[in-house]
Amino acid sequence: MSFTREQLLQAKTRKDLITTAQKTNVTLKKTMDKLRYEAELIRLQSEFVNLQQWVALNGKRVAIVFEGRDAAGKGGSIKRFKEHLNPRTSRVVALTKPTKVEQGQWYFRRYIKVLPNPGEVVFFDRSWYNRAVVEPVMGFCSKKQYEQFIVQVPEYEHLLYEDNLKLFKFWFSISKEEQNQRFNDRLNNPLKRWKFSPVDRKGQELWDDYTYYKEQMFSKTHTNFSPWIIVKTNDKKQARLESMRYVLSQFDYEGKGDSGANLLPDPNIIMRYHRSAGQIDI
Repeated sequence: MSFTREQLLQAKTRKDLITTAQKTNVTLKKTMDKLRYEAELIRLQSEFVNLQQWVALNGKRVAIVFEGRDAAGKGGSIKRFKEHLNPRTSRVVALTKPTKVEQGQWYFRRYIKVLPNPGEVVFFDRSWYNRAVVEPVMGFCSKKQYEQFIVQVPEYEHLLYEDNLKLFKFWFSISKEEQNQRFNDRLNNPLKRWKFSPVDRKGQELWDDYTYYKEQMFSKTHTNFSPWIIVKTNDKKQARLESMRYVLSQFDYEGKGDSGANLLPDPNIIMRYHRSAGQIDI
């Protein structure tokens, strides 16, 4: 059941609509949930504006890595993180496959070139961790290249840590059923069809292989100075809010909390990787 034209014309305030809905059994849960989400998102985005100003003023360097299976919501979250930030001191890095020249260089070189400068926040839409999961699963690297990478990652990230670069590593965790549904939604939406590729569908077929390499990656590259943060993303809106909350909670910037946003991340949605933690994308 929905509102009639007359009911909408008579309502002058949101309270009027809620009262009418209660009297006529119109369900407003989805609408109210969306309004609450949008209100909280705006508050968190305003907090990020304050954080960015603090980062720029103090010459800090912040890199936020978004990893996860295809369609887990990485791009959508990055969009909400960056939506109202100053483009002069924030950018998104989404590298294409290496060139022939890059293939002959040290693997990390192409990523070192795009790390944040002093005063910058950089969002990585996938990162050097391509070699930890996607490349070995799809056969894009050799066993020797993979093993060398896994050994070098902690050393590479420890150098970043010692150089005072603040690194966040998010893994967006999605169930197989939800991923398949999102693939179908993309194919049925002409505005999102460009996001889908044959490699995406292959990910469903090789689900267990992805899981194996994902767990190997966690166990060998999760460190105290550079931990993996797992985000449950079957609910995309929750994932966006909680990942934003997590980053904000890690800084003590000027104006923190002025928006009135809740800056305490929900441990049921976002958590540090732990070997005994149950994951949804297994």
